[in-house]
Parts: sequence; structure tokens; C-alpha cells
Amino acid sequence: MQKTNIAVRYFSKSGNTRKLADEIANTVGCKAEQIPAPIDGKVDILFLGASVYWGGICSEVKEYIRTLDKNKIGKVVVFSTSAMAERAFPQIQKKLQSHGIQVDSRNFYCRGEFTALHMGRPNRKDLDDARQFATKIIAELH
Repeated sequence: MQKTNIAVRYFSKSGNTRKLADEIANTVGCKAEQIPAPIDGKVDILFLGASVYWGGICSEVKEYIRTLDKNKIGKVVVFSTSAMAERAFPQIQKKLQSHGIQVDSRNFYCRGEFTALHMGRPNRKDLDDARQFATKIIAELH
């Protein structure tokens, strides 16, 4: 059986998305790296994490997507956090697809703590759910 190459990249201002990235990376056996860390070599799956800030994904994520080489990435799986709106997935999906990059139709989302909203999120249950999500994605490759 051929080894599956997996990468985890994320952007996180507050640390919420980083918590998910670390949990997913630990689950799939790689290191979570902040964007703009490049993708070295070909990856079967890129787990890409971002947050929604003021109704949209930030320019850093948009620029990172622009730099991705569609020939190096089998598929992107999106994960995200936000305090209010769950808009990261459709925005990221649209950007990736416009660059010819395949995006899994499933994504992982949970609330993130922001000032007094959603205190303690992502919490242990959120991290467990992220781990189960990543495990299911990887299991389908084998």
C-alpha cells in the first residue's frame, strides 16, 4: 500500500483555528504549519484551516490559495472557526475551485471564542469532533 501524504496548514489570529489544526495534525500524523508555509512535494490531502473575520476570509488565506499548485494537491479538506458566521467553507471552496483545486464537499466547523462570545471554544468536545472528522477522511483513502 502506498503511503498517503498529508499536510495541515492554517491561519489563526486568535488561536482558535490553531487548536483544530494541531488536533487534526496529531490525528493524521503530521505537523500543523501556519500559512504561508509552502507545500513541499505532492500531497494527497491538504487540510486547510481558516477563520471568518468580519464576514469573510482574510487576505492572507486568499493569497495562500493563490500560491497553491494544483498539480501538487490531490484534494483540500477545509476546517474553520468563527464567532458568528459560518462562511469560511463556501468562500474557501470557491477560491480553491477557481484555481482548479479539488475540494472535499465535507468540512469541519466549530465556534471559536471571541471576547465574551463562546468562552472556552473550541473545547474538548470540539477537538474530539475534529479528530473524528479527520479520522473519517483518512480512513476513506485506505
